[in-house]
Amino acid sequence: MSRVGKNPVQIPQGVQVSLKDGKIVVKGKRGELSLPVSEHIETVIEDNQVTVKPKDDGVAARTMWGTTRALIANMVKGVSEGYTKALEITGTGFRAAVQGSNLVMNLGYSHDVVYPIPSDIKITTPRPTAIVVEGNDKQRVGQIALDIRNFRKPEPYKGKGVRYEDEIIRRKEGKKK
Repeated sequence: MSRVGKNPVQIPQGVQVSLKDGKIVVKGKRGELSLPVSEHIETVIEDNQVTVKPKDDGVAARTMWGTTRALIANMVKGVSEGYTKALEITGTGFRAAVQGSNLVMNLGYSHDVVYPIPSDIKITTPRPTAIVVEGNDKQRVGQIALDIRNFRKPEPYKGKGVRYEDEIIRRKEGKKK
């Protein structure tokens, strides 16, 4: 039995959830997101709550039960509050800046790294060594933050590179004589 799937998703003020053509559509002040619903799952929208139930006791229904509920909760939070991922840049001369619709980063290579900013995501640089990725879709925000981090992952000897704000880098000891 799914512990996550049993809990209903509360719909906050200003968010509309509807079921159309096998898709759950969530609209809010920050935009609109949709999710195709598995044929093994039954969703009920009533009393400002979304309840997810499996249609049968099969393996596919039980695996999709909690997953679907979590994805719906993420969509509801995304259109009402949004998601944010913060990245830190560590290293001498490493910096980032938003120029037009591109994120331009100097990460110690012989060239600048240019990352085109997608239209559904907002990227800001409050400091030259900080990048903030914001958006409605939790998976999309996390994936774009990962893409930016992968340009120069933090190395374990000096800690140089792009890391998440709350990430802890395990440092290694250097060579000994």
